[in-house]
Amino acid sequence: MKRAPFRGLNAILFKEFITVIRDPMTLFFMLFPPLIEMVAFGYALDNDVKHMPMAILNEDRTVESRQFLDRFVNTETFRIVGEVQNADELASEIRKGRAYVGMQIPPHFTRDLRAGHPAQVQMLIDGSNSTTALAALNTALGVALTQSVEMMMRDSGRRTVPVEIRPQMLYNPTMRSPNFFVPGVIGIVLQIGTTFATAMAVVRERERGTLEQLLVSPLSRWGLMLGKLVPYLCIGMLMAILLFAIMRFVFSVPIAGSVIAMMLATLVYVFALLSLGLLVGTQAENQMQALQMSMVFILPSVFFSGFIFPRETMPQIFYALGAVVPATYFIALMRAIILRGANFFEYWQSLAIMSGMAVFLFCICSLRFRKKIG
Repeated sequence: MKRAPFRGLNAILFKEFITVIRDPMTLFFMLFPPLIEMVAFGYALDNDVKHMPMAILNEDRTVESRQFLDRFVNTETFRIVGEVQNADELASEIRKGRAYVGMQIPPHFTRDLRAGHPAQVQMLIDGSNSTTALAALNTALGVALTQSVEMMMRDSGRRTVPVEIRPQMLYNPTMRSPNFFVPGVIGIVLQIGTTFATAMAVVRERERGTLEQLLVSPLSRWGLMLGKLVPYLCIGMLMAILLFAIMRFVFSVPIAGSVIAMMLATLVYVFALLSLGLLVGTQAENQMQALQMSMVFILPSVFFSGFIFPRETMPQIFYALGAVVPATYFIALMRAIILRGANFFEYWQSLAIMSGMAVFLFCICSLRFRKKIG
């Protein structure tokens, strides 16, 4: 008689649900840290550089020079933290880290402006942080260009610029960083919580000696693996619902697409992560090994999935490495559904690849599980 592939599934499901319910620490570490990480990462990850400290050396001290400085302050990218008396002090403020930017307005700034000559302004930028340096450079060039165009139009009598670009920002018109980062944060946080949980579940069975009882019981390897996975799948989906609620009501990220599609993609993703955790658990001999092996999969998900850095700018080897990470496709799906309101035919490829990964990982961890003692 042919054996059932999922023999004993109901029994192992009952056992695992009881085990999880009786282990409040597992529930605590699966639910509470991810919620804290979600809030912390959501607020910490922000590309909008605001109120950058700037030191001033104003050797002109006229109304025009002060109005020029006000243009920089009004961008909200800079804030003046102090004035210095000479160029050495200006460089010293940047070197000490008290200011990211230093601006030196020469004594003849206003006179050159009125005479129609180029008024040169020295701007020192701390390049040790490329993100803030690039933001400072772009803002400074933009302010200078805007004032130059206004003055040239006034002198020439023109009322409009020769070429006018009217950009229309789609899907994230206010350019809010949480709208971009928070859907990706959900993917990373889910991986941290779920992969560890299932990996530890198998390792704990081995360390407590109860794995041997399972090995000699009339359970199929498929039933055992699925039975261990389903309880954590339920907890993972509960955690995902809480994370989406934080995204919507704490960070005010609008959901433009289908909530059902969003939850279906999350279900497939959590299943893939739990299967990955089971695979780690079947290979690790103790909890320290399980922790270290899980971290091997988490770091590529952070750096190579497109969560922070665009994958298109990466070298081919890292681009390929990101292509085998489930988080890559989940983050792409969340941004497509949540931000762009994409329909099924516009994101089905990412969903299909992630579904294939989930089935493949579950099959691998089931097949590699040795039903023998020792």
